[in-house]
Amino acid sequence: MNDQQLLRYSRHILLDEIGIEGQERLLASKVLVIGAGGLGSPAAFYLASAGIGKITLVDNDIVDLTNLQRQILHTSDRIGQPKAASGQLTMQALNPGIEVVALQERVEGARLQELVAQSDVVLDCSDNFTTRHAVNRACVAAGVPLVSGAAVRMDGQISVFDSRSPDAPCYACLFPPDQQFEEVQCATMGVFAPLVGIIGTMQAAETLKLIAGVGESLAGRLLLLDARNMEWTSIRVKRNQDCLVCGH
Repeated sequence: MNDQQLLRYSRHILLDEIGIEGQERLLASKVLVIGAGGLGSPAAFYLASAGIGKITLVDNDIVDLTNLQRQILHTSDRIGQPKAASGQLTMQALNPGIEVVALQERVEGARLQELVAQSDVVLDCSDNFTTRHAVNRACVAAGVPLVSGAAVRMDGQISVFDSRSPDAPCYACLFPPDQQFEEVQCATMGVFAPLVGIIGTMQAAETLKLIAGVGESLAGRLLLLDARNMEWTSIRVKRNQDCLVCGH
């Protein structure tokens, strides 16, 4: 690190858990963020400020007026612009010393597998089960940790699925792809603005911990947040040996 970086990241370096070595790992890392909306906005903000060396931000949507209540990467003057490009502008303004790649596309198939394989950690900040399952399959195949979050109405959840550990469950262990789950989206059900900030920021925290080697991740645990009463519930999640994605 140069003198400017030592000063910028000094408050991280002062932490015994991170120090210079941990910060250098962050600067050398590559992170893929799927979704530049409610969850992706705070997650990407903190990844950029913390000095993740390369952040690839993927979103095929454009900024809409209804997004601005909670999607803090974007501003009123960017309505109609691609969310990925808008997020890139915000992140580069915050930290010019990192690389931000904006992809305005819906990644799937071989393209998704390629992007996941090039990453150290993947954040799923999407809003639908199809994307979540596709990202999970790619992460399991590549052996890349997945930090998954979701938020709608006043309920949020977050977990880490780290297939590098033989005992760790994957997303499909928790939500089997052959079962039907109600698809609930913000556009129809609404969402409490600070809720996505809480969950998205926690996704960033879990990502930084994984890369810097700090503490224990949420692998094997699902955290549920009831924002009405600000109550957390922690649920243990075991690997399903018959899982269609990671099972034997």
